[in-house]
Amino acid sequence: MSSFALKLQPSPSLSSPKLISFFNLSPHLSASRTLRSTSSRFRCVGKVTAKPISTMTAVGSVKEQLAKLFEESLRATFPDESDVQPMMAICNNPKFGDYQCNNAMSLWAKIKGKGTQFKGPQPVGQAIMNNLPQSDVIEKCSIAGPGFVNVVLSREWIAQSIQKMLLDGIETWAPKLPVKKTVVDFSSPNIAKEMHVGHLRSTIIGDTLARMLEFSNVDVLRRNHVGDWGTQFGMLIEYLFEKFPNWEAASPQAIGDLEAFYKASKQRFDSDPDFKERAQKAVVSLQGGEEKYRKAWSQICEISRKEFEKVYHRLGVHLEERGESFYNPFIPKTIELLNEKGLVEESEGARVIFIEGKKIPLIVVKRDGGYNYASTDLTAIWYRLNEEKAEWMIYVTDVGQREHFEMVFAAAKLAGWFPSDENAYPKASHVGFGLVLGEDGKRFRTRSTEVVKLIDLLDEAKSRCKTALIERGKAAEWTEEELEQTAEAVGYGAVKYADLKNNRLTNYTFNFDQMLSDKGNTAVYLLYAHARICSIIRKSGKDIEELKKTGTLDLAHQDERTLGLHLLQFPEVVEEACTNLLPNLLCEYLYNLSEDFTGFYTNCQVVGSAQETSRLLLCEATAVVMRKCFHLLGITPVYKI
Repeated sequence: MSSFALKLQPSPSLSSPKLISFFNLSPHLSASRTLRSTSSRFRCVGKVTAKPISTMTAVGSVKEQLAKLFEESLRATFPDESDVQPMMAICNNPKFGDYQCNNAMSLWAKIKGKGTQFKGPQPVGQAIMNNLPQSDVIEKCSIAGPGFVNVVLSREWIAQSIQKMLLDGIETWAPKLPVKKTVVDFSSPNIAKEMHVGHLRSTIIGDTLARMLEFSNVDVLRRNHVGDWGTQFGMLIEYLFEKFPNWEAASPQAIGDLEAFYKASKQRFDSDPDFKERAQKAVVSLQGGEEKYRKAWSQICEISRKEFEKVYHRLGVHLEERGESFYNPFIPKTIELLNEKGLVEESEGARVIFIEGKKIPLIVVKRDGGYNYASTDLTAIWYRLNEEKAEWMIYVTDVGQREHFEMVFAAAKLAGWFPSDENAYPKASHVGFGLVLGEDGKRFRTRSTEVVKLIDLLDEAKSRCKTALIERGKAAEWTEEELEQTAEAVGYGAVKYADLKNNRLTNYTFNFDQMLSDKGNTAVYLLYAHARICSIIRKSGKDIEELKKTGTLDLAHQDERTLGLHLLQFPEVVEEACTNLLPNLLCEYLYNLSEDFTGFYTNCQVVGSAQETSRLLLCEATAVVMRKCFHLLGITPVYKI
């Protein structure tokens, strides 16, 4: 991979000798971390004793490994309660421990009327702690409040786990999910229309979810369900015939801007009754498979695909197209299957499925006998289940389509395609997201009130980054290729991160100045932090690959241990982000990681210290995890300041 250079605007506090000022971290952010669970004010210390068990070769996240130990204790302590699963969480307050088991109160509620020897939840927690198998994972445990079992991880085990990752690769930290094959349905633009800012969130969120699932060793089918079928194509085809009599030889350049082409055909459709009639007949010819109309349709689709690909190339996003037209041949069979289940009824000339709790039915065949989005989406579910053998279907669209998908998924359940249990597989999930707003708080548009084209927005981000680099004198030091690569990495990364760091359900305001700032929770700041770590390693003059094989990692200082523990929590954060379909959890983890690194580097000298080898390894581990976070977010890292 090429090395990039990155120069960011220094903060006013750069003169401070402390790196925490150099990185310009906001002090209040440490209080906002959400990777901690509840804890208690009370504790009593106890030792873990029982049969020895080694877990150094165990796989899975820290939480999973602790859950195995606590599961063994729960089985030994409460053999009659075989359905109880360990309830593990990260401690909210580090002074009480790193993790805690929260089973005591719920267990006490189950057993207190059964003649138990226990007198309350705290003795229950004490018994769980006492029956824990000895492990090199745990240093000590304590009881807090009503039976919370707080766990302090072994410092040596944390260090060994990180060093093992450095040798074996970050892939060994991939979480294990209870699903093998998924479909992620995202982006989904309409043929003959430009991709605009409204497609930004679907494309970026969908790509990140796909990347996280792929990292978790799930087979992901990246599906682009483009709108390439329907009544509008009669209008487009007829306008193509009229405007270009020799349409088969017409080049994409001749047709020009497809968005303008679409608007012109729509205006003609609305204003000219004769044209409208011809367009409606053209739809019938297209759907009937007439070669001339199919060829014209293919030409329009191909021009659109090439325009879409320009955006996907900029974003580094890869999809496989399965448009509406792909499922069209399977729709009659799907409707018949639903009819055989007794689900399809006649209503006001249409064929519909009534969904409990919904005021209007789901129309699956229109009055004129045509099909619609529901017809296609139900057919896609059937195909993905039966032909592609997918276990989890994830649909990434704006929140405005939530009710549509709720009804489609409900119909699939009525048909018996999905189990009634929401948590069982196979299943489908709608990943809704809010709007992209402008500075005025309204939907993001250009001054001419047009929807912002996504390709223009991305090019603007890159252009601003390149201008900033030139202003800082980099044009004299770098080649044009280096300027272009760095501007792309930072510009596109800034746009992605500004979107992904927000909870997807909320709206967010698009602001170039904020997203391209080198201060606070931005991609620019995080790329800077990563480049700084790489600089520290380079300045040491040591071969980091050799140190991985010969050096030893030690976490004697509290800030070293804090950073090491945060690194170990990476797999469970990815798992939680996948399970809940929330990419912002990974962004929060990445920003908190940079915060912990700053605390470590501020208080622990690296180069030239007696602990240089160990601390260089900790720097490298941080950089490795940061790079994997960047990859999952679709951001290209930079390596030099």
